[in-house]
Amino acid sequence: MKKVLTALLCSWCGFGSAQTAGELLNDGKNTENVTTFGMGYDLKMYSPLKQISKSSVRRLVPIWSFSLANDMGEHSQPTIYNGVMYVVNGSWTFAIDVATGRQIWRTPVQYERAALRVGTAGAIMRGPATIYNGKLFRQTVDAHVVALDMKTGKEIWKEKFADFKEGYIGVIAPIIVNGVLISGMAGGDRTTRGFLDGYDPETGKRLWRTYTIPAPGERGSETWPNKELSDAWKYGGAATWQAGSYDPQLDLYYIGTGNAEPYNPVYRKGMDSLYCASILAIRPRTGEMVWYYQTVPNDSFDFDASAESVLAELVVDGEMRKVLINAHKNGFLYVLDRTDGKLIAANPFVKQNWAKRIDLKTGRPVLTDLLNRAMKGETVAVFPARGTNAALIAFNPKTGLVYLNSWNQARVMKYVDFKFVLGTGSTGIESSFDTPKGEPIGYHAAIEPLTGNVVWQTPLTDLPSSAGMLATDGGLLFTGLLTGEVIALDQDNGKRLWQFKTGSSIVAPPITYTHKGRQYVSVLSGIGGSVPTRTAGKEVPAGGSVWTFALMPE
Repeated sequence: MKKVLTALLCSWCGFGSAQTAGELLNDGKNTENVTTFGMGYDLKMYSPLKQISKSSVRRLVPIWSFSLANDMGEHSQPTIYNGVMYVVNGSWTFAIDVATGRQIWRTPVQYERAALRVGTAGAIMRGPATIYNGKLFRQTVDAHVVALDMKTGKEIWKEKFADFKEGYIGVIAPIIVNGVLISGMAGGDRTTRGFLDGYDPETGKRLWRTYTIPAPGERGSETWPNKELSDAWKYGGAATWQAGSYDPQLDLYYIGTGNAEPYNPVYRKGMDSLYCASILAIRPRTGEMVWYYQTVPNDSFDFDASAESVLAELVVDGEMRKVLINAHKNGFLYVLDRTDGKLIAANPFVKQNWAKRIDLKTGRPVLTDLLNRAMKGETVAVFPARGTNAALIAFNPKTGLVYLNSWNQARVMKYVDFKFVLGTGSTGIESSFDTPKGEPIGYHAAIEPLTGNVVWQTPLTDLPSSAGMLATDGGLLFTGLLTGEVIALDQDNGKRLWQFKTGSSIVAPPITYTHKGRQYVSVLSGIGGSVPTRTAGKEVPAGGSVWTFALMPE
């Protein structure tokens, strides 16, 4: 028996060898590995694999599932390297044999349980296990960054980045960019000031910190009421909710920031409040902000810009341009020139009533009367409550289309008085959510990014989708439902071609890859996060698992 165990351990040790920067840059070219969030630094959520196709998907079956010993939610994307799947959640870090679904090692997450009262959505993880040079990096809910040994799961270093008692939480995947470990923060509806940190991945030494709200005297500070409300900037929001995208040619890292705090603009004097609700371009080695684009100046409706920015090349007015595509929570699909942040296009992809349009010259929204009515004390229904719900979109460079899961809900809200208490909720509103009677609660949709033209959309009538989209050259879109199904859609029309029911909600992005030449699809199941739990928590049981599928032989 000892000889058998030794042989197994030796074979597993061979899987988790050191992982390089070159492999990160080339993610997607070697289909045996998935080493970055979004299936590549460009976050396209696209794969050229086509073994699993529209004609063969009927033979797609589960080949193994694995319990993740967690009931707080599974938002993470699996990471694949040399035959090993790495998975993170709020409670554990796992290494799993891709071929068999057997556990190689698991390491419990050590954190102060009191942090769960701050991270009210629970100890979730937004993004994957981050790997580099033999190490695995992750955050913990009590605001630490941790490095583990990829072979053993043993802790190498651990660094505190904030005090959770002040409202900060760690639920975000760090990312390796140009040799720097970049790590953000969450806590965007509490008394926090957003920032990004850059670390030496070998030692955990912090190299730089870039705040997403300027201090008095810094560029952008004139957009805060530093004299009338001198502390507003210290607790003004702009959380960096998830990992961003990276253009290695421009050496720019793109990250979105969250809402301003409080939502009630009275407490910010109705000023623009940079760099809340903005897309930022950052130099990864220094943390320098090269450019910014604020999508919603004076964000007063909780319109985070923290959705990922997909990097693509599109023909604009006859010229090939390096662009950035962002499906915003505010209901507009933005296209920017990613070299300088200039707006190219912005079109609504869901019902919205807060802006007449986005002015292409100024980049600013042209508002309706909704904000003025709310400021006068009226209860207003703001469309959308969220255009998408923190779910990765997909972009297929061959079709030129964006694929996404949208929501059709209003936030019914009223501004109220706000009392500052450090570390607590910081919204300044009372609100509820409403779906228009007789209308779908959401859609699967395919959209032309430059025109906003909806090529097709299929309605969701019972519950919306909070899962990411994945496009493949097999003509398929993989995504999931809050009711627990993993589904495959026809990329041409949105027709559902295949589904499999898991034990809980799908609120995570799927991935596809090969192992020894065979194509696999993997996704995590497990309801969690405040919005999915509020929406489907009474109908769907908790409980985390990872499912892996492949084609049954003919």
